Amino acid sequence: MGSVRDGFNVVTGGFGYIGKYIARRLLAEGKNVKTLTNHPGRPDCLNKQVCVAPLNFDDFDSLAHFMVGARVLFNTYWVRFEHGGNTFAQAVANTKKLIRAAEHAGVRRIVHVSIANPSLDSPLPYYRGKAEVEEAIRGSRLTYAILRPTVVFGLEDILINNIAWMLRRFPFFAIPGDGDYGVQPVFVGDLASLAVAAGERNDCEILDAVGPEIFTFNELVKIIAARIGRRAHVVHVSSALSLLFTRLMGFAVRDVILTREEIDGLLANLLVSCEKSTCVTSFSDWLRENAPMLGKSYASELQRHYRGVAH
Repeated sequence: MGSVRDGFNVVTGGFGYIGKYIARRLLAEGKNVKTLTNHPGRPDCLNKQVCVAPLNFDDFDSLAHFMVGARVLFNTYWVRFEHGGNTFAQAVANTKKLIRAAEHAGVRRIVHVSIANPSLDSPLPYYRGKAEVEEAIRGSRLTYAILRPTVVFGLEDILINNIAWMLRRFPFFAIPGDGDYGVQPVFVGDLASLAVAAGERNDCEILDAVGPEIFTFNELVKIIAARIGRRAHVVHVSSALSLLFTRLMGFAVRDVILTREEIDGLLANLLVSCEKSTCVTSFSDWLRENAPMLGKSYASELQRHYRGVAH
């Protein structure tokens, strides 16, 4: 562990998917780590090596006090889709509160996990909200590194796991549109390494976090099917019909499988970067090693974030 004199690092969502990998990477490098989490009561996946506090956006003083003495804030907070009172607009407002609390606490730098291809002009609230947060960070007193991942994969991933789950259980797989839009997967461990390295720098930077391979969605489904030993009977459907299928299936598993906005993002080719690859792990190689574990059980987004199930 680093000395107290060296300060510490704060990770939002340290028990979550990306946040957990960032926290573990920091700990492996001997850094002191605290986490602000929406799920402080979850089983501790970090072996009680971090100080934990609730991510309570309504208590500005507590947020700021928790970060006093911190060197870097690693922010992974966001919402994948709107659910109950968790809206994109609220997520933007919450993140702005977090930024102000970090400034008030004297934090010097923020490393923020955004998304590839955000835009203030986007018709998609997810991408527009991400761009609004980036604008707030650029306008703050903090130095910053903004990382823009495409599709993040790993054993705890939901998208790749649930594609495999459906391929294992159903005789066909419905793909919205022609399936020729791109997907550029990035390994969660590579993203964490990129984030921790960015925390050590002082310059302001925006960097796409992307892996070395690009697939069409058709290719992605077929390579997953081949590796898990299933034949992919692909059916191309309209985005509206695809949304209907996923909603019916979501009703059966009590989850939100895919949103209209996510389908629109796929069709608009927003899960591919035009920048050079910044991460090294090949999805093909990773899949070859991990395919036997994929899709054995369904991974629920609602259970993960709203029903208190650890992840």
